[in-house]
Amino acid sequence: MNEIIGDAAYSGKDHDIKIISKLNPVKSNGNRIGEDRFTFNKDADMFVCPAGHLAIKKVLTGEKKNSNKNQGIRYYFDVEKCKVCPQRDGCYKSGVKTRTYTVTIKSDIHKDQEEFQKSEYFKKRYRVRYMIEAKNGELKNQHGYDVANSSGLFGMQMQGAMSIFMVNIKRILNLLQEKQEDNQ
Repeated sequence: MNEIIGDAAYSGKDHDIKIISKLNPVKSNGNRIGEDRFTFNKDADMFVCPAGHLAIKKVLTGEKKNSNKNQGIRYYFDVEKCKVCPQRDGCYKSGVKTRTYTVTIKSDIHKDQEEFQKSEYFKKRYRVRYMIEAKNGELKNQHGYDVANSSGLFGMQMQGAMSIFMVNIKRILNLLQEKQEDNQ
């Protein structure tokens, strides 16, 4: 069976493969129709407006989670930034006190993934994720893979290849040392 193991950014609704990921209702539901200019920043767990400003807070709206009615998440933006934003036309209405962006969480879409998350198979496979994240953290923090050293796709591919090569060489050396110590 093909599967992806990752964080909530990988959760979704239309996949031919199993998603071993905790459900992120905002990411799986996507952007609202007609307002795809707002993008979701998974690291900040907030939406970003077309001008690049990050939401300053979010509030859960609507009925309780276990009811049959849909909930939403309302993201609030700094109105003072909106007032002077060069992209405010069509986005900000003069005189309003708040600028929000709301995403509906459609509970019926997420039921299958929620049920799958309760399965033993999901729990067993999800435990593997910490090893993946630890390796990603090592690549970023110890081998400089968090910031691009050069521009362009080829430069980033080379940086990735070198970082991964160094991590693998370190692992091989550690395994050789462990084997040598076991033989003594």
